[in-house]
Amino acid sequence: MSTGTLSPVTVQAVVTGRRRRSRRRVLVTGALAVGVVLVFAASLMIGQTFYGPDEVIRVILGETVPGASFTVGELRLPRAVLAVVAGFAFGIAGVTFQTMLRNPLASPDIIGITAGASASAVFGIVILSLNDTAVSVLAVAGGLLTALAIYLLSNKGGFAGTRLILIGIGVAAMLDAVITYVLSKAPAYDLQAAVRWLTGSLNGATWSAVLPLAIASAVLVPALLLRGRDLDTMRLGDDAAAALGVRLQGSRVLAIVAAVALLAFATAATGPIAFVAFMAGPIAARIVGPGGSLLLPSGLVGALLVQLADLLGQFAFDSRYPVGVVTGVLGAPFLIYLLIRTNRAGGSL
Repeated sequence: MSTGTLSPVTVQAVVTGRRRRSRRRVLVTGALAVGVVLVFAASLMIGQTFYGPDEVIRVILGETVPGASFTVGELRLPRAVLAVVAGFAFGIAGVTFQTMLRNPLASPDIIGITAGASASAVFGIVILSLNDTAVSVLAVAGGLLTALAIYLLSNKGGFAGTRLILIGIGVAAMLDAVITYVLSKAPAYDLQAAVRWLTGSLNGATWSAVLPLAIASAVLVPALLLRGRDLDTMRLGDDAAAALGVRLQGSRVLAIVAAVALLAFATAATGPIAFVAFMAGPIAARIVGPGGSLLLPSGLVGALLVQLADLLGQFAFDSRYPVGVVTGVLGAPFLIYLLIRTNRAGGSL
């Protein structure tokens, strides 16, 4: 046997391993999708008044059901849909950055993009006294402009993921200082509105908040999924990815624009729900296993995290808490865990 030839046993082992990983990926992704559907159904049924599956289905089909038509159709349904769509957007946007930069800490929460959207929204609420729609538009613009500034600053002398992360952390710190200053000057009413927005909440969810995010997701998610293979190849490093035929600059710009836009629209709809974009990718990587794109599993994990956190915030405690408070409590120890793991084992997902 020549040096460059693999034995039939080795080839069979490789093929078997790939089939096993592919089967695991399909099963885990399917289980996550089923979990999202089940929690979605539960969120429509559970509340101060319980409605059975038959009543919920009748409401969704457009029938008039006394009590349920308003409670389920006007209150619970837009909230549940917003939880799924926003969670999916946060999850897929977060893992895009983590995969592209080959670092689980490279989440939009950490590198300043969420802070840009938040600072713009707080400025609009406190200084400009804008309505909800205008605040959402300003938040999207702020997130996009912040991402552009971070990318341009980090791209001098060639793109470097570590430089982008460090610059992003610095920008986030400055924007957090701006938010604190604006809040310190805010009158009581505007302060309450700004803090409520900054917490990240699904309270008061309406179809008018869901629609822009749903349209953005329908356009941007397929664009990212089509680039899933290129993003996965980038985890090998720029040189290896280029050798395998990936157009680095074009793929990177498209991924950044799509991910930032998704994140900005999601943040505009719900506020900055803490740590979802940060946690979804690493969790998906653990349960799906190596090989293949993490985009779809991470989106499903993000949707599941937001749904479960919202249910916990509503019903698990004596008081009701916004979803962002629950994800913040879950995300803080997860951040410490990832910092320790990254320090020991390197930066990849």
